[in-house]
Amino acid sequence: MNAPLDFDARHALRSALDAVPALAQKIGIDAAAREARRLLPYEAFALFRQSGLGVLRLPVEQGGLGGSLADLFEVITAIAAEESNVAHALRIHFDQTESLRLAPRSAFNDLQVQRIVGGAIFGGASTERGTSRPGEITTALRRDGEHYRLSGKKYYSTGTAFADYARINVKDADGADASIIIPTDRPGFNVVDDWDGMGQRMTASGSLVLDDVQVLADEVTRRANSTLVGRHCGALRQLHLVAVAAGIVRNAWADALRYVREHGRPVLHSPASSAREDHFIQQVIGDLAAHSHAIDALVRENARALDRSADALLARSEDAEALVLAGALATAQTQLVVSKLALHVAERMFEAGGASATARQHNFDRHWRNLRTIFSHNPLLHKARVVGAYHLNGDTTHLAEGRVF
Repeated sequence: MNAPLDFDARHALRSALDAVPALAQKIGIDAAAREARRLLPYEAFALFRQSGLGVLRLPVEQGGLGGSLADLFEVITAIAAEESNVAHALRIHFDQTESLRLAPRSAFNDLQVQRIVGGAIFGGASTERGTSRPGEITTALRRDGEHYRLSGKKYYSTGTAFADYARINVKDADGADASIIIPTDRPGFNVVDDWDGMGQRMTASGSLVLDDVQVLADEVTRRANSTLVGRHCGALRQLHLVAVAAGIVRNAWADALRYVREHGRPVLHSPASSAREDHFIQQVIGDLAAHSHAIDALVRENARALDRSADALLARSEDAEALVLAGALATAQTQLVVSKLALHVAERMFEAGGASATARQHNFDRHWRNLRTIFSHNPLLHKARVVGAYHLNGDTTHLAEGRVF
């Protein structure tokens, strides 16, 4: 379980978390303008490296801050409230740190921990285009003496352009599921910025081209989504996206407030002397605030559920499997509700400003585009069906697969 931190460790964690608002504000400088011009946030990742937050979830005894998942997802939400692309692009990094935190000690895992403690950021890729179904892997290692070579093309390589190491899902030389972790500066490793989605445009979620890349024998590890740790991390990856959405909603609400205060006018038939005194505009702002508050509360409660499953896994508790299942269910339900609440905010915010709020200079439409892109990552209709099947029939088939739940 999460052991109580001593005074020095608590102070270090508190100091790191207290610095997050200022860090997020720096990361978010000119974010809307950069989104319009599609400038990738390399400087923001330099700031994140300097913050030391990359070790947030690692135990203190391994050089980390010993933070909880509730801490982590508040950090992600706070960053996303200023720059959602950066928060999103950290998803693989924190998935990797969670996996390392819960996995047995090994030379392979210890090396990755050392890299993270040293300030490294992890990216990676799994998905391939052109397969019959999402999630199918055809990229395979081929033997080259004592080591391997890898050629192929991945897509959705989110964050890898900013990363020091990449975790790539492959087939090993015998056709079994495997992952490799290699440095991103290795010859033949090429990130292509060809992501053309309408939202989350600066996450560098495009192609990763692997051209006869050398893979050392000790850079290969087994991959399994269906283990309890794999299933827990699957829920973590999903909640990460929801936390990013929560931050986007905060940003949309802040933009609406700022617009009303700086540019707003009362509606034609309003008796109010200013937009701030207009009862209709006040109602819109109050509606947005309530939605943001509810989303934040859902993310916090969901994070606590995943903290419980992580603690049970560390303690090897008898109820670990039940808690992992509960975490997956909570995350699916949270995602279903937040998708509706968040998209409502991104559409409703324009009621606070009228036609002038649609001006390109404000770039307010980015909030809807970013949210719609995030909630298109996984099939929400399928999730709703799976949740219903569980409650009606106790069916855990898909909840236990460790992929999109």
